[in-house]
Amino acid sequence: MLRWLWLSVAVIVLDQSAKWAALRFLPYAIPQPVFPGFNLTLVFNTGAAFSFLNQAGGCQRWLFVGLALAVSGILIGWLMRLQAHERWTAAALALILGGALSNALDRILRGHVIDFIQIYYRQWAWPTFNLADSAITLGAAILIFRTLIASPQDARKKTKK
Repeated sequence: MLRWLWLSVAVIVLDQSAKWAALRFLPYAIPQPVFPGFNLTLVFNTGAAFSFLNQAGGCQRWLFVGLALAVSGILIGWLMRLQAHERWTAAALALILGGALSNALDRILRGHVIDFIQIYYRQWAWPTFNLADSAITLGAAILIFRTLIASPQDARKKTKK
């Protein structure tokens, strides 16, 4: 199932291209309205999700790079063990892998992750994120769906055969 690595590469290329455009065309920390509820806002995140450990003094950079590389190794190993019929799981793992590696690439090259997508409703705003974060979230959602909903159905189908 390593053939699904094309999806990881696509996530990395799209995310890095979008981040390049954000760096080139967006002013730092000044929201650029696209439509109600959606801004493009360039910010740098030295922490993890929701700026976790953002103020840790710099050691978090290599901690998160190491963690991303370790998780990536685990995901590649998992992909290698999948069966041909486990396409949704392979796609989910490839999305997570691409997002993790793209954000790790930011940390290695720049010391922080570039975020630029801001969603809000009135006074409530979701933390600013990027395409890699979206790929990780989508991949995780697919895995959760497959585990909680689809897997019991698959198990019933296998026992009927």
